[in-house]
Amino acid sequence: MSDTIIKVDDLSKRYFVGHQSKRDPYSALRDVIAREAANFFRKTIDIVRGRQVVQGDEIEEFWALKDVSFEVKQGEVVGIIGRNGAGKSTLLKILSRITEPTTGRVELKGRVASLLEVGTGFHPELTGRENIYLNGAILGMKQSEIRKKFDEIITFAEVERFLDTPVKRYSSGMYVRLAFAVAAHLEPEILLVDEVLAVGDASFQEKCLGKIKHVAAGGRTVLFVSHNMSAVLQLTQRAILLSQGRVEFVGAPSEVVEQYIQGGRIRDATTFDVRTAKRDYEGTDAVRILSLRFDRAIPRFGFLEPIHYIIRIRASRTVDRIRAGMTVFARDGSPLGNGFSREIHGMVAGEERELALTLASIGLAPGSYFCGVSVGAGSHRTSNVDYDVVLNTLFFEVLPEMTTSGTMAEWHQTWGSISFPELAIEPIPTRS
Repeated sequence: MSDTIIKVDDLSKRYFVGHQSKRDPYSALRDVIAREAANFFRKTIDIVRGRQVVQGDEIEEFWALKDVSFEVKQGEVVGIIGRNGAGKSTLLKILSRITEPTTGRVELKGRVASLLEVGTGFHPELTGRENIYLNGAILGMKQSEIRKKFDEIITFAEVERFLDTPVKRYSSGMYVRLAFAVAAHLEPEILLVDEVLAVGDASFQEKCLGKIKHVAAGGRTVLFVSHNMSAVLQLTQRAILLSQGRVEFVGAPSEVVEQYIQGGRIRDATTFDVRTAKRDYEGTDAVRILSLRFDRAIPRFGFLEPIHYIIRIRASRTVDRIRAGMTVFARDGSPLGNGFSREIHGMVAGEERELALTLASIGLAPGSYFCGVSVGAGSHRTSNVDYDVVLNTLFFEVLPEMTTSGTMAEWHQTWGSISFPELAIEPIPTRS
């Protein structure tokens, strides 16, 4: 008997996107009536035939997934990574039976629990207690099973004080904690987890990763979508890279992550406009990052050279103080370290400001790196609050060190990514 628990065969999903055609400002009334009548007739046909109803004069065909095929064995933890719009969430929605594929076939063996969006299956007017039973029933749990797991669920979610409070008053983090706790304690054969854990705080993310490891250790299967490359490397045994709806690469997590990082690099452009970008992590939204850029056209820095970058921000509400933060990641996605700026005077609602930041010499070895950038208040020494965070940005290179003779100093990849100061060495005097 095969131990394949998920089989995806030539899976494709097509959507239709509507666009407004360029309007002639001098269109005759008969042309407007004819165009609107044609749109109304097309929408009516779509409704009658049960097809997607699309707004717009011009219809564009868009394939969110195209000919995707892979297999997952029982007990595997498989990471799915890719840039925004690669098709990751669409794939999980099809596996969760939320949406149907256009073509292709999916075979699932066992009960499936999915955690795709914050608060999916929650009723805002019901309390946390009532939503545990409601969400559990949606995921296929029997009432006796929910009662048996109830205490474990609320302990894991850390919402005991708010158990009888309507969930519409919960924060997004509380939503995630409760939703993940219910899904994880269902003990399904297959657990699907999308990038919702990014909403939780650091300690809860660690707890969730530990729970996923526990679920996998019990012989159950996990599909894990994340932009956190460190979590993918730590958690998964195999990874799948999606690009523009297709499977680009399948292999060991370290190989897939390196392919993703290298393939997504913008080598010669150092300006990143994030105003229209989908956030991988949401802060309090008091201040938003508008753009990021280095102080040079080509992002290459000499060995031990300070790294300068410029951040433009806008306040959506008044804040008393503000600081910036920067995490440097190695090319495999592992974090190397984080630096916080000092706090400066805050901003009033609607104010825009540009800040120049400098990351002093930290001894990065020659190689490729990228960053996560934040604005907020506090630091690791005080109460830390993030207003906004942008991940997988500001790619740069550190050039090899030059020796006194003008040649490049050797640096082996197995020595790591940070060059430490020279070791102090002194001979120990011999005793007479």
